[in-house]
Amino acid sequence: MRDSISIREYVKNYTEGKYDSPDVETQIEAGWYDWFCKDSSLKRKTEVLTQKLLQIISSSKINLDTMYCFFKNNYPLYGTLYDDFRICDRETGFVLYTVIPKSGYTKNKGASEVWGKENCFKEPLVKGSWKDVISFFLK
Repeated sequence: MRDSISIREYVKNYTEGKYDSPDVETQIEAGWYDWFCKDSSLKRKTEVLTQKLLQIISSSKINLDTMYCFFKNNYPLYGTLYDDFRICDRETGFVLYTVIPKSGYTKNKGASEVWGKENCFKEPLVKGSWKDVISFFLK
């Protein structure tokens, strides 16, 4: 995984086109940690997840300088591949939020979810639509 650059620096790099190349090394630098999809899919997934991230980073729950994010493509035992991004504390490396734009688990397929430190990741803080995720972060 890349060094834990701040979300602010990530967004700057993204906006400047630093992660535009589809090669795996560039996508790992963009923040990919683990994936089960084809390497050639990562660039598009970076674009999609970054657009989701950009919709919530003005939240008071997110500090652009003390937090970083990384991307993960998940392969659940019961369901289909799905992506998430994790928002972490730069100092400790602890995950603060796991944001799932569209779950692949069979029982909640297609739902958006946020899991977080507030309840020790015991259950979703949010489960519903992407609009519900935005509301959670921006309320």
